[in-house]
Amino acid sequence: MNYEQMNNNKLQLIGTVVKEPVYTHEVFGEGFYETVVAVPRLSEQKDYIPITISDRLLARHEVQVGDRINLVGQFRSYNKIDGERSKLLLTAFVRDLLPMDETVSPNNIEITGYICKQPIYRTTPFKREICDVLIAVNRAYNKSDYIPCIMWGRNARFVQNMKVGEKLTVVGRIQSRTYVKNLGDEKSEERVAYEVSVSKINPLDRDSFDAMEIASAEIE
Repeated sequence: MNYEQMNNNKLQLIGTVVKEPVYTHEVFGEGFYETVVAVPRLSEQKDYIPITISDRLLARHEVQVGDRINLVGQFRSYNKIDGERSKLLLTAFVRDLLPMDETVSPNNIEITGYICKQPIYRTTPFKREICDVLIAVNRAYNKSDYIPCIMWGRNARFVQNMKVGEKLTVVGRIQSRTYVKNLGDEKSEERVAYEVSVSKINPLDRDSFDAMEIASAEIE
């Protein structure tokens, strides 16, 4: 992974482990586990964020339910085939575990990428302005991560006029939210969505979008 790919997706979370790590898969002899970390907001609420961590890190840092951890890494996406649909799964990929530091923000992410779907601007019943943006971020081995972002207020008004292919850097935090998915035939299912709540936008030079191949991605 080159310097740019290391720095176009930077994440730090400080939170409490709320699920036992569960083994999920292996890549080139390296095993990976998944768990969930509860990260506090300024309010009394918490965001429950899935994380993926290597067995090599776990060999040096024991991680159990109730432990508070300080992790750095990247916010990544994976496509999971569900019937005839492709479902986008998101996880915080842990690159390292650091000593606890209460002076830093417990939830901070900065990504640089390309708008890969036309932004969707709307207002709430209380007249709050919101814009949903899907950003594609380059990763090693010709892969990309597709990160759902939500902008508010002036940022929402600004980004609604940006075009597919434009490059930008955003700073914010990862948030989780529960919603009810209508499955038809009077059936519904409670699900959890993850997205970056953006506090700062920095538009970058408008390089050709052709330099990067963006595969179609769907978010449910």
